[in-house]
Amino acid sequence: MAETDEGGYSRKWAALAVLPFLLLGLADVILLLGWGLNPLWGFMILPPILFMSALAWIGFRSGFIGHRTVGEGDRVDEPAVGDVDHD
Repeated sequence: MAETDEGGYSRKWAALAVLPFLLLGLADVILLLGWGLNPLWGFMILPPILFMSALAWIGFRSGFIGHRTVGEGDRVDEPAVGDVDHD
């Protein structure tokens, strides 16, 4: 993947990473409307789908979601969630 200098991905790669989930959500809306449900249901679930897709895009773009692996000999300087300082 094409990472930027800030540690995130480019806009293109972030969009490509989020696209399958966005399309799956939109297909779900189309399926609900195709079943003949009230169109209000489609509009009720569409905002959360768009919101979560936008959050995922921001996460990939900013580098929050990325290649964060820790192998042998690697040192992690940043504290992880749940780390407690016992000094």
